[in-house]
Amino acid sequence: MKKLSLILIAFLVFLLGGGAALLAMWQIPAPSAPVHKVLADDRFPR
Repeated sequence: MKKLSLILIAFLVFLLGGGAALLAMWQIPAPSAPVHKVLADDRFPR
């Protein structure tokens, strides 16, 4: 049982490290279209 839990913990650490490495190296492209959003004046108190 102790060996199984050690293997599961090592697998979780490996999985989290791999996910962190993937997010660190993934070059997500920036949005190519501009975003324009109109906000109503009544949302901002004067």
